[in-house]
Amino acid sequence: MITLDSIRRPVERELEAFDAFVERNIRAEGELLSEMLRYALSSRGKGIRPIVVMLSAALHSPEGRVVALERSCLAAMLVEMIHVASLIHDDVIDEADTRRGKPSVNARWQSHRAVLLGDYILAKNLGVGMASGEFDLVSHVCAAMATLCEGEALQSDCAGRRGATRGEYFDIINKKTASLIAVSASAGAMAAGAPAEAVERMRRYGEALGTAFQIQDDILDYTRSARTGKPANNDLREGKVTLPLLPLLEEADAARRDELLDRLARCADDERSVDYLQQAVERGGGLAAAAATMGEYVARARAQLAPYPPSPVRAALDALCSYVAERDR
Repeated sequence: MITLDSIRRPVERELEAFDAFVERNIRAEGELLSEMLRYALSSRGKGIRPIVVMLSAALHSPEGRVVALERSCLAAMLVEMIHVASLIHDDVIDEADTRRGKPSVNARWQSHRAVLLGDYILAKNLGVGMASGEFDLVSHVCAAMATLCEGEALQSDCAGRRGATRGEYFDIINKKTASLIAVSASAGAMAAGAPAEAVERMRRYGEALGTAFQIQDDILDYTRSARTGKPANNDLREGKVTLPLLPLLEEADAARRDELLDRLARCADDERSVDYLQQAVERGGGLAAAAATMGEYVARARAQLAPYPPSPVRAALDALCSYVAERDR
């Protein structure tokens, strides 16, 4: 199986420089805030977004080595800190106790402090960006913050209305996940000075990759052997309609649809309803249908790489598509 370590290899030096850049620029005053910040940054997870930024920058640099390293590190930091802050805020909204197998920030320090930490990270991030004078990158990346908020609001609205349609589901994942991976890919190209058409091509790559990434997340939520660091069937307990469940709702008559949605509404407090929907999705082919859709988005992402000549960087971006489709965590 393809690993992130192998995907990172062409830009290992650049990613080390990125980690040092974050260490220098994202710091806090005061013991409590510093401790919370260290904890949040140590739980950043896979680092998919910085990897995409650096690979995209390398793809558009001579001989696949990032020339505008400081600018690329800034682009990666802008994206990654928005992501980190959004996860902290998401855990507060969802009242989540764990994040990647560890206590969430809100579980350790209470929700009001977690919100303050998320806000602090966003403020520091924007401050560093503005001080850099790289206003094209700052405006390009930070526009994604509004998109993330729109996705969260739509998801909350759909939950309050007993489910989401297929169109709403894709709108949510486009805004909450795909948009930030899309801006990672486009910002990397922009940081390297790529022409507008290449920046747009990489945006399309990242958007398709990000959509596939979220669909796989939704599949893994129904896969009890997955190693995601979150409880299995977490989406069901939060009342979320995701792609594996959608075919059952779309094919059901009115009475059956109401039964399924009633079960979903009870999942927060009723493990029997969780088990019932888990088994219904498995028997009804929801996981297979979602996997097929994910494969279509992986193919779309790969298609955006076709104009580039073979290279270790292009191979890594292609391998990232395989990784997204095959991962179990």
